[in-house]
Amino acid sequence: MSKGTLSSVSDGQRNIVLAPGERCGSVRIPSSKSVVHRLLICAALGENPVSICFDGLSKDIYATASCLQALGAEIIFENSAVTVIPKTAGPENVLLPCGESGSTLRFLLPVAGALGAKGCFQMEGRLPERPMQPFENLLRRHGMLIRRDGASLHFEGKLCSGDYLLAGDISSQYFSGLLMALPLLDKESRIRAESRPESEGYIRMTEDALVLAGITFNKPSETLWEIPGRQHFALPSSLSAEGDWSNAAFFLCMGALSEKGCSVYGLNTASSQGDRAILEILRRFGAEVNEPSAEGEPVTVRHRELRPTVIDASSVPDLVPVLAVLACGAVGETRIVNARRLRLKESDRLAATARLISDLGGHAEELPDGLVIHGTGTLHGGTAETCNDHRIAMSAAVAACLCREAVTVLGAQCVEKSYPAFWDDFERCR
Repeated sequence: MSKGTLSSVSDGQRNIVLAPGERCGSVRIPSSKSVVHRLLICAALGENPVSICFDGLSKDIYATASCLQALGAEIIFENSAVTVIPKTAGPENVLLPCGESGSTLRFLLPVAGALGAKGCFQMEGRLPERPMQPFENLLRRHGMLIRRDGASLHFEGKLCSGDYLLAGDISSQYFSGLLMALPLLDKESRIRAESRPESEGYIRMTEDALVLAGITFNKPSETLWEIPGRQHFALPSSLSAEGDWSNAAFFLCMGALSEKGCSVYGLNTASSQGDRAILEILRRFGAEVNEPSAEGEPVTVRHRELRPTVIDASSVPDLVPVLAVLACGAVGETRIVNARRLRLKESDRLAATARLISDLGGHAEELPDGLVIHGTGTLHGGTAETCNDHRIAMSAAVAACLCREAVTVLGAQCVEKSYPAFWDDFERCR
């Protein structure tokens, strides 16, 4: 079979057949959706219009934009930019369509409380099943009324300043949502983590956006933030969002399976994005990693003999599926630990990743909080069930690079959640 893809559609589901074997080439990675989420919110909370240059409008970004528009901001998409004209008032009885985006919900729930809005978040997919009770209880103790009704989350009440205590091993999105909401309150507030937070890179991204917007806070330690009230968001009138390391990881892992390698343009090697750690992990696997020596140059990864390793997933949970696939290319046992939270993503990602590897002829052992991959250096091929999870679908594409036979990806359209152009970019790598 020649290198390429064959696509079919059945009952709204897009299935793709991928030819086996390594791929090489170059791509320009879309803008980080994590960065764009934060910039959109900071822009909508300001006083003057802001234009954000970015590419790769995904379902998650559209969800945040739709919710901000419902809260009173005007959002205008045009070509590779979005203009945000800030809100004029805190509306009541608003309907906020957050879709399957956990970031949208967790960021905007406290923001809506800080604005004194009243309304309902509409959730889809597995999002209603993903736990938020500790966060909801914390917001209730600080003035909000929150009620769940199936896939609807009703809220009202004005958020109050004060001390906010969070466990360190819960979602970093709780910290980020509070960091964006508390500057709007009348008095100083404090956020304290009971232990050092996991996924700190995502919190640093929020801190970066706040500093860019002119918001001040004091951080005496890694577990404490002191946030003055009555602040005003003021992003520059025009800015650009950097490339997405989470999505780049799929092509960088493809490069680790290719003698010629893959190059990814548009990445900031000094980024606060936690998934920039993919480069260090690839080096531990034994891949050749070349970082750019000048602005505008790509990150390039090439195959060298891969060796098994141990991966602590606590700070890089989104990388687990593709790293598990890569581990199939290393002969021996690779262990992924501290990944329990992956069971509550768009799918149970530990189970879905183990199934993906098994269905393609590999051997992955599922643990309560991780995976053990028994790599043999190759996979056979077969049918990959995505479980409607974008990261499982893209990991299946990387798996095809290790396979001897074709891979059929079921429900391939799920990549639209984070990377709508993924299959086009994948096809460019031959």
